Amino acid sequence: MKADPIRKLIRGFDRKDRTSLSRLLTVLEKNQPEDLEQLSGILSRGRGIKKIGITGPPGAGKSSLINRMISHFRKQGKTVACVLVDPSSPISGGAVLGDRIRMQEHFLDPGVFLRSVASRGEHGGLCRSAMEMALLLDAFGMDEIIIETVGVGQSEIEVAGIAETVLVVLTPEAGDAVQVLKAGLLEVGDIFVVNKMDRPGAQALYYELRAMFEDSHQGLDRDPQVLMVSAMEDQGIAELIGAIKEHRRKLDRTGRDPRRELHKRHFLELVISRLREGLEDKIVHEYPELLEEVCSAKISPYQAVERLGKFFKKINRP
Repeated sequence: MKADPIRKLIRGFDRKDRTSLSRLLTVLEKNQPEDLEQLSGILSRGRGIKKIGITGPPGAGKSSLINRMISHFRKQGKTVACVLVDPSSPISGGAVLGDRIRMQEHFLDPGVFLRSVASRGEHGGLCRSAMEMALLLDAFGMDEIIIETVGVGQSEIEVAGIAETVLVVLTPEAGDAVQVLKAGLLEVGDIFVVNKMDRPGAQALYYELRAMFEDSHQGLDRDPQVLMVSAMEDQGIAELIGAIKEHRRKLDRTGRDPRRELHKRHFLELVISRLREGLEDKIVHEYPELLEEVCSAKISPYQAVERLGKFFKKINRP
């Protein structure tokens, strides 16, 4: 995008124009380096508000839970922004928009901003631009920012790098607590939410999680909470909001600076992304024969990596 249109959008952003905000989020999602450079100024304006990450397996009721949380925050007079990472369409690459269908009651609320974005195959359940989107929404002045991952199972840990409070949503149908441990969510979740509390097995899952954390709490640097809710019946949501507030108070007592940490993570992600793109181009253009041998199954990818030994030594040289 040319510089003048982006400058116009930034002026609209400064006037709190939601259309300008939406279009700037689209600019971030396209991830063009020349456009991102123009947005660096407003991305640095964030106040460092604490964000809520919500993860868990598909079908756990994450979207319904977020819908209830939005209603509770709005009753408190807070503005709410949600970055809802949807699976990518296999045809267009765009977001499926399933989450927004479940949140129709908030569409016309000027205090709520919903943004569905495509995961585009990112392994952690988050699109590459989710971090920049959180920074932009913070700079816009939203009181609460919720980031929901796509729900891809064992790789759902990336959200912890963006959100200060991570909710892991589970249901009795999702399997036992051992699955949580296998998925790596034990180290990620700050609050574990057993949704659909009226279903058979909900209490058993609740107590199983509690017992698991009591047995392993000495190896963790925090004490995760376990709560039971029913998003459909609006039960336990107030207690969940209270648990989020309490977790934030604990973070404040540690002296942790979320704004500083997010900017550090943002910088490192940009460096890694740029390096990865450069390495891919370099390998494709400098080692076409090797790439062809892998594609034709003449050698395995592992054998190809071994043959790149000199290449790795060169790029890792001090």
